[in-house]
Amino acid sequence: MLDKKTFKSEVVIESPGRINLIGEHIDYNGGHVLPAAMDKKITLHFRKNNKNTCEVLSSNFKSSFTINLDKLERSEVEWQNFILGVLFHIHVLKPNTIKGFDCIIESNLPLGSGISSSAALECGIAKGVNELFNLGLTDIEIIKLSRDAEHTFVGTKCGIMDQFAVVKGKKDHLILLNCETLEYDLIEADFSPYIVVLLNSNVSHSLASSEYNVRRDECDTALAAIQKTHPNFKFLTGVPKKVVKEFKTILPEKIYNRALYVTQENKRTLKAVNYLKENDLKRFGECLYKSHDGLQHLYEVSCKELDFLVDATRGLDYVIGSRMMGGGFGGCTINIVHQDKVEEFIENVSASYEEKYNIKLSSILTTISDGVKKI
Repeated sequence: MLDKKTFKSEVVIESPGRINLIGEHIDYNGGHVLPAAMDKKITLHFRKNNKNTCEVLSSNFKSSFTINLDKLERSEVEWQNFILGVLFHIHVLKPNTIKGFDCIIESNLPLGSGISSSAALECGIAKGVNELFNLGLTDIEIIKLSRDAEHTFVGTKCGIMDQFAVVKGKKDHLILLNCETLEYDLIEADFSPYIVVLLNSNVSHSLASSEYNVRRDECDTALAAIQKTHPNFKFLTGVPKKVVKEFKTILPEKIYNRALYVTQENKRTLKAVNYLKENDLKRFGECLYKSHDGLQHLYEVSCKELDFLVDATRGLDYVIGSRMMGGGFGGCTINIVHQDKVEEFIENVSASYEEKYNIKLSSILTTISDGVKKI
């Protein structure tokens, strides 16, 4: 097994997790999202080994595995597939350019918390291999091949938001990303005197990955039905609410609710950005609460623990917004909390959460950071 103490790195990469202020489950529907890279990161150490194999050690999992570059196939071990998938898709783009290397991975990103440790790992591997072998991959190529790795090797039909935020993140800025065109604007992230606080429910329900794909299929079903009479709509986010409402008695209730949420959330994201630009933090926060309500009742990807954490903030004058963040069924809530009340907030919510569910809450204070980079 590789030994960190004696490992001589040729390339070191820092790859951040991401937060998403609003626009959840919208990227694969072709709409607008508002993510950012965060200061919690995965650090990856690379060196060439002059072989045709790669040894990869995860310090967090305390396990390593060997990759045969002539046989890039899916593994039974989930975390290995993020790496294998990236190498496979680099090979598709740049055949026979990757040689043997060793890699040690260290992380302070909690797994299953909705801050996209998976995209951080994928983009970190892609960036590191690109730097180690001077492959000349562009940022967009790294973003797309990392997403494709998740589709083909991991089996999650994710959109492009996570990988885009991990690669294109900029310190103290949010990214308003159009997921159809990949055009984006950098929005100054000035919440003062409030700060972003993540509350990790420390639950991860097994529904998360399977239901994610189900939601995508449900959205595709809704769009296909709408396109029969409105063929000009390419994505569900482009369908106006009044057109969606035409299908209330035609679509099954569940499918209708998915479509209604998507069109509402896309418009809500654009409204939220305008409020942020106008420094109207109160209305910005209201958009976060409405987003959670839609995720809970229309999109049905929340869970009782997340709902409890969001409900615990309602009526607190020092919290201006809260919602679940990420794929759902566990993970974190994102909260905009007055800087003078953060300790009190965490202490009170932690106590009531533990009393209710007998689970200890974790809090993550985060700042907005640059994207993946060589250090």
